[in-house]
Amino acid sequence: MQSLVARELRARYRGSVLGFFWSFINPLLLLVIYTFVFTVVMPGTHPPQLEPFALFMFCGILPWTWFSSSLLESANVLVANANLIRKVLFPAEVLPIVTVLAGLVHFCLGLPILAAFLLFYRIPVTPSDLVWFPVIVAVQLVLTLGLALLVSALTVHFRDVRDLLTHLLTLWFFATPIIYSLDQAPASVRRVMAFNPFTHLAVAYQQVLFAPGEFSDASGLGLVALGAIATAAVGYVVFDRLRDTLSEEV
Repeated sequence: MQSLVARELRARYRGSVLGFFWSFINPLLLLVIYTFVFTVVMPGTHPPQLEPFALFMFCGILPWTWFSSSLLESANVLVANANLIRKVLFPAEVLPIVTVLAGLVHFCLGLPILAAFLLFYRIPVTPSDLVWFPVIVAVQLVLTLGLALLVSALTVHFRDVRDLLTHLLTLWFFATPIIYSLDQAPASVRRVMAFNPFTHLAVAYQQVLFAPGEFSDASGLGLVALGAIATAAVGYVVFDRLRDTLSEEV
């Protein structure tokens, strides 16, 4: 598994001059772009308590990038590796798992950029926040793995899933409090957003990193954890049921 993740990371930057440095440059550029847009182009579009706003958004965008890119890449990973799928002894579920783990590596490589800006803006992170952070990451990992297994298997049989997923993730992004705070949404909308698992993940990241000491959604995170485990179980069962037909369809 470790060698496959390393292979995936090398393949992603093969032919690139900067190579793995892009893992640091990409989140840095993303933070610079959002800082420019929301401080120069669109100043005053957010409540004062969300300042620095670009950093607030970055706390949600960094994990969202891992989530969305993992699902999009998983949708095509079995088709792109058809030669491996046709090998009888190769466990096909390894491919979407490797895709998610490679995304996790990129997420972790973006954390030093986030930490540097937390220090720059003098936002303290308490020991209790450091305890919650790996828990949140673990919940997101299990949820992403389950969805990646489900999406990868379904896409082999229904290629439309890949295109539908692109639009679904766009809708999912705007239905998640990443570029706005949950408090800005109307009460009726917040009740609907509570059913969005990434709402609780995004809020958890924001409270732990951007507003340290204010983590208050442990119950919501617990429900997402249970849902993530159920999703992983369903994803694996569906994948296992379709396993025998994968080599014929790719």
